[in-house]
Amino acid sequence: MPTELVEVEQVLGHAPEQVWELIGDPALYSRYVREVATAERVAAHTRNPRYRVRFSVRGRPPVPDEVEVLVSRPREHLVLISPRWHDGHLSVRLESVRGDAGGRERTRVQVMLSLPDSLTAGTVLTPSWTRKRIRKALALMDHHLAGRALTVSPTRIDQAARGQTALTVARTLARAGVLGPGRPDRVVRQLGELSRWGATLVGGYRAAAARVPDALAVRDERGGLTYAEVDARTTRLANALAERGVRQGRRVAVMCRNHAGLVESTIACGKLGADVVLLNTGLSADQVADLVAEHRPIALLADAEFAPLFHHLPRSLTWISTWSAAPGDLTTDALVADGSPAPIHPPAQPGRIIVLTSGTTGTPKGARRRTPSGLSAAAAVLSRIPLRAGERMLVSAPLFHTWGLAGMQLCMPLHATMTLQRRFDPEAALRVIAEQRITAFFAVPVMLQRIMDLPAHVRERHDTSSLRVVASSGSALPGSLVTSFMDTFGEVLYNLYGSTEVSWASIATPADLRAAPATAGRCPVGTKVGILDADGNPLPPGAVGRICVGNEMLFEGYTCGATSEMHDDLMVTGDRGYLDADRRLFVSGRDDDMIVSGGENVFPRPVEELLLSIDEVADVAVVGVADHEFGQRFAAYLALKPGARLGVTAVQEFIHEHLERYSVPRDVIFVRKVPRNATGKVVKRLLVEQE
Repeated sequence: MPTELVEVEQVLGHAPEQVWELIGDPALYSRYVREVATAERVAAHTRNPRYRVRFSVRGRPPVPDEVEVLVSRPREHLVLISPRWHDGHLSVRLESVRGDAGGRERTRVQVMLSLPDSLTAGTVLTPSWTRKRIRKALALMDHHLAGRALTVSPTRIDQAARGQTALTVARTLARAGVLGPGRPDRVVRQLGELSRWGATLVGGYRAAAARVPDALAVRDERGGLTYAEVDARTTRLANALAERGVRQGRRVAVMCRNHAGLVESTIACGKLGADVVLLNTGLSADQVADLVAEHRPIALLADAEFAPLFHHLPRSLTWISTWSAAPGDLTTDALVADGSPAPIHPPAQPGRIIVLTSGTTGTPKGARRRTPSGLSAAAAVLSRIPLRAGERMLVSAPLFHTWGLAGMQLCMPLHATMTLQRRFDPEAALRVIAEQRITAFFAVPVMLQRIMDLPAHVRERHDTSSLRVVASSGSALPGSLVTSFMDTFGEVLYNLYGSTEVSWASIATPADLRAAPATAGRCPVGTKVGILDADGNPLPPGAVGRICVGNEMLFEGYTCGATSEMHDDLMVTGDRGYLDADRRLFVSGRDDDMIVSGGENVFPRPVEELLLSIDEVADVAVVGVADHEFGQRFAAYLALKPGARLGVTAVQEFIHEHLERYSVPRDVIFVRKVPRNATGKVVKRLLVEQE
């Protein structure tokens, strides 16, 4: 078969052994070669290592392939072949070059790429284009080895960039239908409410009530409420709470499952200028007591089912039931019925929403959410997730968490109908999607996994064709789940990477996830990400470092007085990762999850992803433990599927076939269940207790 031969020769200012560290490991190619979306080891410790590769050229759908290392002479010669290339191959030769004026050793890199005509005919893979791309990849490798930073620098956005961002925001909002035409009188009232109350939860709901008063705002097991009804009920509730001492500067704790009571309680407190502390529904009695002691709320609005957790709380704390109650208990419905409908004037300072951190290692901390300055915060998410006005949204992510709260906040400018279910059940979620023709679904990864764990015939009995967007966040989204979910439900999956502190950093679209299932995606409008070292200096391309984020919704600090580390206008997330050659972000893991084993920096996530590919494994968590020989090693906790069997040695050998020796867990512990919180994050303290 005829082939097209492309040859490139380039001298890099580094010794052959340094260049070989990058050239000799195809798993690193996606960090320097834009057209290589992913390259994963399939068999690393065989005579001819193989890699599963996805090629993506100029945004076109990714092409899966598998390449094999035919020749590997360290510091000298590498040859890759593929069954799909037929007579094609990639050959890279390294030759030491006499030192430059400074006496440094350099390397002549000779690349020869032989591609069959079937791959080049009618495509962009012309010889000249391919040569440019090879030179670009070699230049990025040279920058990496030289330590030249090409990631975003931590400097403030200049005025020209701000103007461009403002234009992009307007276009994004117009495309989503947020800035659409309407009755002039209602549009005037809508803008007036936003002007009076600001871009707060109160302002958003009052503006929606002015624009589309009869549109259904929220629906739960008890029925539905229009935007006008939500506005009227929350005014009555606010006036009743004011009689019980709730006012500007005070705090109110709210502990609810997903239902309209949480929405109404938060809006009512906002109308009074009170701060709302959203308590996680998975807290223990001691944790609730600690958080109440720290935040000192004047009232507690909570579902009656959590009453057994309140026996440590001060008798002076007013408790009001938001869902169900024993006879004689005070309820929010009773306050709404008795409350005054008198209009409430906006407070001098808007109340804050305080969201708790995940608390996977101890008592959660309260994080003060920033009040948006306008609709640009919504535009950031809408620039990557194509939500539209009038969506029918099922928000299953907990409303007390940043991601569920984001879903609730996005409903306001979109005048969307938000459907809530108090408890998540995978089949019940599919049923409501089919019955209500839900168009957007907000979830956390563990919920998507539970849907995929349903038998195929159960999933297929529910018509989910109305879904355009399935938006996931809150914890790591396994690559295997990404692929299986989209194979089942179509190109609808979006993954947002962020945190309580930075709100969002990047969003992966279906195209991103098809190309690289493990990616966290790209930055939305008005956001930037830097990969920095410990001193806050930008790292060179492809390097793993601290992920730092800049956007307008960085949190204001913890309620205990602490804050996150900043470098100029970038906030440290506590995660480590890198940007690939196509500017997609990849999260390697938490700073405190990384271990040093035998002098190598190792993260647990690749090990977890690999273990999840074993058919018998239902769930897994990998953590670092002390080791007298290597300093640290991994311990893997595995929950098996019902009836499945798996041995310790088989697990360790499987990992060693695919990953380096220092990634193999020293301990493999089989557990009944991997403990996770409401957003799917592993609760490590419970994991160790389970052992």
